[in-house]
Amino acid sequence: MRRAFGSVRARAALAATLVVAIALVAAGAAVLLALRTNLTGQADSTADSGARRVATALATGTAPDALDLDDEDRPVQVVDDDGRLVAASEDLERVSGTGTRAVKPVPAKAAGDSDDDPGGDDSTGPGKVSDSTEYSGGSATVDGDSADYRFAEVTVDDTAHGELTVYAGAPLSAEQGAVSTALTAMLIGFPALLVVVGGVTWLVTRRALRPVEAIRAEMAAVTASRDLARRVPEPGTHDEVARLARTTNETLAALEGSVERQRRFVADASHELRSPIASLRTQLEVGAAHPELLDVPGAVEDTVRLQELAADLLLLARLDAGEKPGAAEVDLAALVREELSQRTGDRHPVTVEARGSARVSGSRSQLARVLGNLVDNAQRHARTGVRVTLAVERGRAVLGVADDGDGVPADERERIFERFVRLDDARSRDGGGAGLGLAIARDVAERHEGTLTVRTAPDGGALFELGLASQRW
Repeated sequence: MRRAFGSVRARAALAATLVVAIALVAAGAAVLLALRTNLTGQADSTADSGARRVATALATGTAPDALDLDDEDRPVQVVDDDGRLVAASEDLERVSGTGTRAVKPVPAKAAGDSDDDPGGDDSTGPGKVSDSTEYSGGSATVDGDSADYRFAEVTVDDTAHGELTVYAGAPLSAEQGAVSTALTAMLIGFPALLVVVGGVTWLVTRRALRPVEAIRAEMAAVTASRDLARRVPEPGTHDEVARLARTTNETLAALEGSVERQRRFVADASHELRSPIASLRTQLEVGAAHPELLDVPGAVEDTVRLQELAADLLLLARLDAGEKPGAAEVDLAALVREELSQRTGDRHPVTVEARGSARVSGSRSQLARVLGNLVDNAQRHARTGVRVTLAVERGRAVLGVADDGDGVPADERERIFERFVRLDDARSRDGGGAGLGLAIARDVAERHEGTLTVRTAPDGGALFELGLASQRW
């Protein structure tokens, strides 16, 4: 049971049913209230019409006992100012909700008659019917039939019998019957409609979620098989489910590429580490057997190469893990001057052209690493010298490192930034590089929200340009 109601289909069907039920109850109550109000208003109008017809007769001089109420099939009462019933419709057996419960009339007194002055003047002019009508609810029994009524109360002044009040009723049977019929229809129709709404919502939701289930099943298969080459089915629609499928496939493709790069990285790193380790071991074994043959400078050189390679691999691992570069303010001009002043043993001289100061936000050590890798790369390929430039162009600091070598072919300018990639002609002059320097430089530049590109230098060699957002001159 919990599993059934834990599904999206069940929750959607239940939610839709509840919303429709609330809407139906509210709409049904409004309809019943409007229907009852309308029919009650019609009953009031009918009762008012009957009461005013009798009141008009009294106002024109008709005596209460001379009223023709035999044709009235509704309860009618005429009450004088003393509260006595002076006229009533025929066959009236019981009444409530009016001024009196009496059903048998008594003779009306003439105007001016009283217990103290039995000889009063009974001559009056025409009576006056009140413009206002009071309404009340009650019940009555007429000729054995009991029913609920709406009573209209109309007052007639200045009649020959003093002030008279007319009560006339109109039955509420039509209103009650209509309301009862509507209520019965709602009680029968609403549950059926709710069942239909719930069922249709269940079916539509199941149909809409069928692609989601297919995506889930395929993802479960990918997890079980660890085959990132698989892809989830993409519906031919243009809705959210189709976008989810496309995004899922894009994520799988990115994961597949990442895993493949990781595998290549591990394989290349193992290959690159094997050479210096093997060389160092060989030299140490020879030195252990024949101390006079130990090549100490060669061992030191292999150790340094191994140390640099390990440092490169560690930095790449940190970059791949998403290490943030920091937000320190770095003066690129000062960094260039300081880093280049500490370089010794370069094969070619390095000239610096820095116009002003360019301040950027990031990690000083990582940016220094980028500069060092670019200069090292330029030293390996330059013929006579290396030139480092720094300028600010349109709010961006541009650090350039150029050599006068052979340059980089246009079709190789993106591949050289891949890890463990070295061009064939570079391998012949490589002084121990593993093909990680430019890859590290590109990754660091991207982590600083910058760019690292290569193009032809003015002297014909390669010009590497690092672009970073500059804070100010």
